[in-house]
Amino acid sequence: MNDRPHLLIVDDDREIRGLLAQYLEKHEFRTTAVPDGREMRRVLERSHVDLLVLDVMLPGEDGLSLCRELRGRSQLPIIMLTARGEDVDRIVGLELGADDYVAKPFNPRELLGRIKAVLRRSAHAPRDPSPESVRSLSFGGWRLDTITRTLTDAEGKEVALSGAEYRLLAVLLAAGNRVLTRAQLTELLRGRDADPFDRSIDVRISRLRQILGDDARAPQIIKTVYGEGYVVGVSVASQ
Repeated sequence: MNDRPHLLIVDDDREIRGLLAQYLEKHEFRTTAVPDGREMRRVLERSHVDLLVLDVMLPGEDGLSLCRELRGRSQLPIIMLTARGEDVDRIVGLELGADDYVAKPFNPRELLGRIKAVLRRSAHAPRDPSPESVRSLSFGGWRLDTITRTLTDAEGKEVALSGAEYRLLAVLLAAGNRVLTRAQLTELLRGRDADPFDRSIDVRISRLRQILGDDARAPQIIKTVYGEGYVVGVSVASQ
């Protein structure tokens, strides 16, 4: 059996596809390169893929739409290729669940480094539960649907969540009573090593507490373990 990681490259530029596949093959990866979302789906249906390199600018369905579709049913690691300076694409891509991004034009060595880092993290970092294994998570009067990615309260009213808020809440619930550090959560949401001065996770936790009506001064649903991280403080039932 071939134990080299299998990378799927989706880019409509034939030259970039060919050069990138050739470079990555030289660095002990197996690669499949396709021009669009239709061919991407065909490869995913018949082959195991370890990581997807996905260009934002594609004919027909763009990379952001494909990323959204994949995240609705899969935890396949995704690295987005974005045009340099297109911060909106980068931010939206990360919100939709991409693990990392690289701006074009890029040095292949940079992409290689990002690929190795994401594969390394994906093997150890916590992940939100897949719809195939867990359909919903019930906790403290709330229900999180992993198929539709929606949150509903005790009366069945749907509450809006961003992509990043959903992923953060899902992975906290899936961890049960296990404390997750800021570094683990930052890597999960941003696909990058955590900056010790980065407080974006704290901001998102605060936002989730507001959504859940969890008292920030004495939270019961998402508790802070000082010096360590965060943990869910209520029982969680999965279906």
